[in-house]
Amino acid sequence: MPIYEYVCEKCGAHLEVLQKMSDKPLTRCKSCGGRLERIISQSSFILKGSGWYLTDYARKERQQKEGKSSEGDKTSSKSEA
Repeated sequence: MPIYEYVCEKCGAHLEVLQKMSDKPLTRCKSCGGRLERIISQSSFILKGSGWYLTDYARKERQQKEGKSSEGDKTSSKSEA
């Protein structure tokens, strides 16, 4: 179940509520009765390990391209000789 964050427009209270995705959003603040607005919070999703970073993908592609071009250079120099 995701945690939803709400902020009260009247008193500025900040709430974090564990709700099902099918539950209706909260509308009223319990402390002052003001209108609640659901806010988008920062995700805690982190990718770790090799292959998840732009630099990892770039290295693999670069190595494959360099390998192909160096093989192509070797075959063309052999055919010329």
